[in-house]
Amino acid sequence: MNQTFGLIGGDRRQAELSRLLAADGNTVYTYGLNAWRPVGASPLDRAVGADVVVLPLPLCRGDGVLNCEEGPVPTMDLFRRLRPAQRILAGQVKPQQRQEAAACGLILEDYFLREELTVANAAATAEAAIQVAMEQLDETLLGMNCLVLGFGRIGKLLCHRLHGLGARVTATARRPEDLAWVRAYGLRALETGALDGNLSGFGAVFNTVPSPVLGQTLLKQLSAGCLCVDLASTQGIDLAAAERLGLPNVWARSLPGRLTPRTAAAVIRDAVYYILLEERSDPA
Repeated sequence: MNQTFGLIGGDRRQAELSRLLAADGNTVYTYGLNAWRPVGASPLDRAVGADVVVLPLPLCRGDGVLNCEEGPVPTMDLFRRLRPAQRILAGQVKPQQRQEAAACGLILEDYFLREELTVANAAATAEAAIQVAMEQLDETLLGMNCLVLGFGRIGKLLCHRLHGLGARVTATARRPEDLAWVRAYGLRALETGALDGNLSGFGAVFNTVPSPVLGQTLLKQLSAGCLCVDLASTQGIDLAAAERLGLPNVWARSLPGRLTPRTAAAVIRDAVYYILLEERSDPA
């Protein structure tokens, strides 16, 4: 493809992505990553001048601040340095950042909206979640009663993997059609709003829902020693309450970036290439 890419901000995924893009023969400039830096002008000057600018997944760390290892970079300040003619790609773009970009005449394309990327990311998250659980538990998942809150992409794949390891899996959902699919997969189904009185006996609980699900009242019903693993970007399990109750817990967000960065980077690279190729093949 041989283009000039500027990678600005992110975690180990973007560092690996910079290496993959360079290995394909592209010119790559980075800023805010544990990757090489070009000689001469400041890395940010080089990166913001690239033909294709790839911003991190997620785009922001906090309100209006780029997800970046360097000092705080307000997204609006960054957008003011970019040009309308550039291709600007980012992951999990919030409405505020879309508005900021539009005010600067820019179009932000969200590569995390692509199904091939979100499915691969969910698969990596599910696999990494099991790794986290096995590191925290002092017993095997074989025969363990496990509860998975939510039956979206990550919930489905996590249930499948837990079931394959011999765990007794219960999955929750709100919609009747999702509950029907839970049963069709041979799992125990539980309506998300009917958790009260149905939480005893679990050895591990995995949350995939980015909104409050398990508060202190419900957490008290879990068995002593039940591991609480929250995979959501916004906690669905009150982990502070779990800590007070003596329940082992971990907020395991952004697992692909921390545990499987090379795989996650390859998926992002492919999504970026698809986006650029689709533009070239667009008859308009």
